[in-house]
Amino acid sequence: MSVTSLPLARLMASKSFRGRDFLEAAIMLPLVLPPSVVGYGLLVMIGVNGPLGKLLGQFGLSLVFTKIAVVIAATVVAFPLMYQSARAAFASVNPNLEKAARTLGAGELRIFFTVTLPLAWPGIMSGLVLAFARALGEFGATLMVAGNIPGQTQTIPLAIYFAVESGDSATASTLVAMITVFCFLLIFWVNRWNKKRLH
Repeated sequence: MSVTSLPLARLMASKSFRGRDFLEAAIMLPLVLPPSVVGYGLLVMIGVNGPLGKLLGQFGLSLVFTKIAVVIAATVVAFPLMYQSARAAFASVNPNLEKAARTLGAGELRIFFTVTLPLAWPGIMSGLVLAFARALGEFGATLMVAGNIPGQTQTIPLAIYFAVESGDSATASTLVAMITVFCFLLIFWVNRWNKKRLH
């Protein structure tokens, strides 16, 4: 996720071009759409009759109801959070520091890795944690493109839902407690990390 979100966030934070607002709205769309709508859109794209599905079908491959579909669904719904945090982090970097590095002869790649990225890192880290937590909790889109196959495509949210549906409250309660504690500790750690960094 960060492989694509970081360059895109950097571009959007530093460049102004025609269609920029349209592209940004498209990037943020999965954040506000209902998960079932996102899931249906993915199904149209990667299903056996979708453009990507047909292309992969020529090679005997299918994405629907596979672990890859789980990853795709989680990535699509979490991507806007990672992008938004990274863009804000890059926008907060003082451009004068980058200009100073250029006057000292540093190339753009070196400036990015030695000046821009370290200064933007706290915001990027927060984005990573938020995106991971959102991906972990993804339900609707995952159910539509990956189903609920135990041991294959079943995620914790799906397991909770189907445990409740079948009346297995003990399993549902255990899983709810596990995911709640894990997400709480994750957010708590990031907050502590940010606090220590500022002192």
